[in-house]
Amino acid sequence: MVRQETDVTLRRCTQCGGHVHGGAPACAVCRVLVDGVVEGAWAAFLRQWDTVAGGDQERALAGMVAAEPHRHDWRIVDAALDRLVCPDCGGRLARGPAGCPACDLAHGFRYAAIETDRPGVPPGNEHAIRVNVSVVRRPQVTSESEVLVRRLVLPLLLAGFLPTAEEAQRVSAIVKKSPPGRRARSAEEAVEALAESFSRTRRAARAAASSPTSPDTPTVTRHRSGRGRPR
Repeated sequence: MVRQETDVTLRRCTQCGGHVHGGAPACAVCRVLVDGVVEGAWAAFLRQWDTVAGGDQERALAGMVAAEPHRHDWRIVDAALDRLVCPDCGGRLARGPAGCPACDLAHGFRYAAIETDRPGVPPGNEHAIRVNVSVVRRPQVTSESEVLVRRLVLPLLLAGFLPTAEEAQRVSAIVKKSPPGRRARSAEEAVEALAESFSRTRRAARAAASSPTSPDTPTVTRHRSGRGRPR
């Protein structure tokens, strides 16, 4: 599965005012965009299989994907599960309430799917996107604080950022130490600081790439160390 270098640039949502994607699940605009992370891959998958959306053939294809998650990209697997009905709770498979046996089982199996980092992003970026998208799309099984942090960081991940272990721990600590009434604002401020740092680094890299260099000098040298996977 070939992907573009990054899915989005950091820009503001016209409805909630935060970075696009980061207002989900409460913001309807951001919620649609988060669903689009997997729906775009599914649409391409249907075209590959010459299958029309909405019919029995699509449901059969979704069942095939769900039965063999290790053979497919995680975005396709997540989209396939959305098209299957949970036999226990009656909702979308893997997105039901905490404690739903069939949903919990499907949710665990989905992590057998393939994760492929896009060109130009730090190793582990795709895994981080996957986890954060999963949390935002199934918030009822995760703590409010974790949903808050993961939804706010998601736009940065989609733009190609990956926090170091130290950065992730610092944001988490800020949220945990903040009183309930201040928690959301504290998280937003901490993530905004990460976004500003990421934007500066990206601008500097682009400037270096466009500057004249000698034939023996690499245009851009990227050093990445201490990158941690969020889960």
